[in-house]
Amino acid sequence: MAAQFQFVMRSGPTPGATYSLEGDQLIIGRDSSSGLAINDAEVSRKHARLNFQGGKYVIEDLGSTNGTFVNGQRLAGPAVLKSGDVVSLGEQIVLLYEALSADPGATMISHKAPARTAVSAQPVSAPAPAPAPAPLQYSAPAPAAPAAAKPSNNMPLFIGLGALGLICLCVVFFVGVDQLKMWCQFPISIITPLVGGVCP
Repeated sequence: MAAQFQFVMRSGPTPGATYSLEGDQLIIGRDSSSGLAINDAEVSRKHARLNFQGGKYVIEDLGSTNGTFVNGQRLAGPAVLKSGDVVSLGEQIVLLYEALSADPGATMISHKAPARTAVSAQPVSAPAPAPAPAPLQYSAPAPAAPAAAKPSNNMPLFIGLGALGLICLCVVFFVGVDQLKMWCQFPISIITPLVGGVCP
């Protein structure tokens, strides 16, 4: 069967690479034996499967570690792909799914598969960057930013500790003066009348 659909890598190890999709079944994964091999740590060895049914590809996650997403929604079961859909493998690998045009001048590298086997889709780098053909813009979800720590106001704590320290100093001073019977000796005799004391 001639390739009718392709993936274009929007972000990942080889941005701009195109993968023609041929055959009744393709495995997407990090394993080099996969029909569509993507060598990246975000991709599981056997990450997802494409089945060609009724002229359309149906994608299904194969229990991958980082998940398979279509248009930002994590797959919980098989999903039919439509041209313009964005398929993400984890957070970093983003593929645009598109139908091939009937333009006879369009160049597409594809490989015929032997009967009942998957085709190894090889990335083909475009010689010059082409404008993005998809009307849909997508970016991988950004990790949630940690909540900014609210600056604490320690000023009341410092004022309270300072006042407590001052009170302690006064108590120690007056107890010491009283113990040493220094109320009527200079220079303490100057403040004795202020605190209600009487010197003979």
